[in-house]
Amino acid sequence: MTIATGIGSMPGEDIAESIRVVLGELPELPYLPELPARGAGAHMIGRALALVDLDADLQPAGWRLTGTAGGRGRDQRRAQSRLAQDLDVLEEQTQDYTGAFKVQVTGPWTLAATVERPRGDRLLADHGARRELAEALADGLTSHIHDVHKRVRGITRLVVQVDEPSLAGVLAGAIPTASGYGRHRSVDLPEASALLEIVLGAVTAEGAEPWVHSCAPRTPWSLVRGAGARGLSVDLSLMSPADHDVLATALEAGETVALGVVPSLDATISDKQVVTSVLRWLDMLGLDPEELGPRLIVTPTCGLAGASPAYARTALAQLRTSAAALS
Repeated sequence: MTIATGIGSMPGEDIAESIRVVLGELPELPYLPELPARGAGAHMIGRALALVDLDADLQPAGWRLTGTAGGRGRDQRRAQSRLAQDLDVLEEQTQDYTGAFKVQVTGPWTLAATVERPRGDRLLADHGARRELAEALADGLTSHIHDVHKRVRGITRLVVQVDEPSLAGVLAGAIPTASGYGRHRSVDLPEASALLEIVLGAVTAEGAEPWVHSCAPRTPWSLVRGAGARGLSVDLSLMSPADHDVLATALEAGETVALGVVPSLDATISDKQVVTSVLRWLDMLGLDPEELGPRLIVTPTCGLAGASPAYARTALAQLRTSAAALS
């Protein structure tokens, strides 16, 4: 049957309430929410840096590596503490839970396009630094996966969603330099694939299922799939004809496609509209939802951090009822 899940971020600052909402509305594939409203350490970049063994701190321009061994900054330590506390709350609320579960992490290219080197400018400008970052992220994810399994012992399928909204910009040479007057050089496709493969391979090695999510246009889904992603999480409204072909191939190969079909900001949309848009897409590809089963997933178009709490709950409930109708 078709199932529903969320992207990751939620509005508000109450992690216990967010986890309760996710567990209640998305019983087939709940996830650990991210609450960016709590500050930079709870945003996707700070959350990822909480996992890596690289010293970082928050500067006026954003996150920067300090280059000081063993000298993790206060903000990075705070992000690590916040993640540990969120996992404590998750453990408390999933004592009797059995089933699939999802966690999210920012991918290596989005981190490289955002985090600065000790002397300034993005890590993206340094070949060695961006590879070191990917390897550190892979190591951190390995430990994180172990921790999640230890805390939620009823997990039967763990999905690790790697968020790469900047990947298309990295490949297009569209990431601005620190000054804002220039652009970083585009990254070659083989290197883009190789560094993503380091992270996705670490997920697979731990028995988890690697997905890649992006709600940015022109994301190279063929490259993502070739790097080892076994789930593609997309905004259906941004798909090109070539993207449709990649998604169809993935589904036919037994992989997962998560379609973003419910707006991530407050809006009015009916279950009928959601179901119709999915069925129209499947009909275009010549695919039957009944044959796809849980490989077809419906989601919001992107994270829900910018939505109102009431709408976020409504959106997740609507995804659940739409998934049931598709089944």
